[in-house]
Amino acid sequence: MASAATCSADQLAPLFGPNATDAAAAASYICGQLSAVSDRLSDTSYAVDTTYLLFSAYLVFSMQLGFAMLCAGSVRAKNTMNIMLTNVLDAAAGGLFYYLFGFAFAFGSPSNGFIGHHFFGLKKVPSPTIDYSNFLYQWAFAIAAAGITSGSIAERTQFVAYLIYSAFLTGFVYPVVSHWFWSSDGWASAFNSGDLLFGSGVIDFAGSGVVHMVGGIAGLWGALIEGPRIGRFDHSGRSVALRGHSASLVVLGTFLLWFGWYGFNPGSFNKILVPYASGSYYGQWSAVGRTAVTTTLAGCTAALTTLFGKRLLSGHWNVTDVCNGLLGGFAAITAGCSVVEPWAAIICGFVAAGVLIGCNKLAEKLRFDDPLEAAQLHGGCGAWGVLFTALFASEDYVAQVYGTGRPYGLLMGGGGRLLAAHVIQILVITGWVSATMGPLFFVLHKLKLLRISAEDEMAGMDLTRHGGFAYVYHEEDESQKNGIQLRKVEPASATLSI
Repeated sequence: MASAATCSADQLAPLFGPNATDAAAAASYICGQLSAVSDRLSDTSYAVDTTYLLFSAYLVFSMQLGFAMLCAGSVRAKNTMNIMLTNVLDAAAGGLFYYLFGFAFAFGSPSNGFIGHHFFGLKKVPSPTIDYSNFLYQWAFAIAAAGITSGSIAERTQFVAYLIYSAFLTGFVYPVVSHWFWSSDGWASAFNSGDLLFGSGVIDFAGSGVVHMVGGIAGLWGALIEGPRIGRFDHSGRSVALRGHSASLVVLGTFLLWFGWYGFNPGSFNKILVPYASGSYYGQWSAVGRTAVTTTLAGCTAALTTLFGKRLLSGHWNVTDVCNGLLGGFAAITAGCSVVEPWAAIICGFVAAGVLIGCNKLAEKLRFDDPLEAAQLHGGCGAWGVLFTALFASEDYVAQVYGTGRPYGLLMGGGGRLLAAHVIQILVITGWVSATMGPLFFVLHKLKLLRISAEDEMAGMDLTRHGGFAYVYHEEDESQKNGIQLRKVEPASATLSI
């Protein structure tokens, strides 16, 4: 908050005039009451901002349920329990390791430009700059990155590999990246109080690069080293669809993620009670609303573009493709959601859909198998979002969020310095995640801790690793048994008569 004007009894007393009785005491009393009111207003401001951040953290955490439903619907029924358990594991293991190490590596200030080194185990929290609500919000982001990676390596990965990679990603790899771009000490952060990268720093407001590219590139390396699922490509290299078992769960998960994204993007302001001009209707609360609007428009545009694009390419109206397109639009707008105009968000979503479709086509040609298209969606669309922000960031909005005199979007007349910083971001994230997660997956592969056996993969991990299937399923010859049962229904060949 801006510093409040002080009340001085010595200055106030003469204003009562020469006939006032005990003017000094009256002035002292009035100043005391005004100071009490000022303190209560300050307390209220902290309470409102903290409540806003906590509510945003709850929304982001609810995205874990969205990830779980999306993953469950996108895999075959025989692997449902496995993928659900990995989503629970991402949150649980990520919580402990982010508490012990990750938060300190990310936001342990004062520190150097590469990595933080304070607040291990939340020691000395709360402080004037960090509260418990900040930890909770950032933890929800960290486990989102881990959840992205789990989708890329679904249906063929050993459980111990999930434990190891999730702890390493949330405890070290992701926190270092978030320190670079979000900490006040980060070497490329737009919040750095010292020298800014190209006089700008990187504007990755809610994490198209920091969260989505990190999770997507980690998943890329995991899926590449593991190789495709059995049956995903035939002997001639042609793609064979291994469709998920429940479009209903995919749609449910998508809507839950959509809902949670309103905490992911608007919540990244951290505060809402920040006026841009005293007594005005326009303040940070308006920027929060604008951010929600740009998020919505980018996702909606990407969904519709994917719908018609895939219809032209495949001849079908595919709900799973539309859901992935929607999420691709969200992943792309996440970097620039606070600094672009609503009309620019439509452009962002339109291009994001093309990026996703193109990445999927390339993946098929390279025989790359990602059951949830996570690497293509979050890695590809996330990278586009980083570039998009450097092209379309508005001068006024950059000034509101990051301060005046900063470079803004190239196509908005702001020059190329912001674009240069964002190209650097894409390169260093790709390099860092490749240099850390790639060797980790390779070592797990060499130790035979990464991929399950072919027999287990064919039978399904629910049966071989988790003691049974997620669904009670009986063949027709067992249909007389008691209990709730599912029965195969074959399509009738006879012509329906009226």
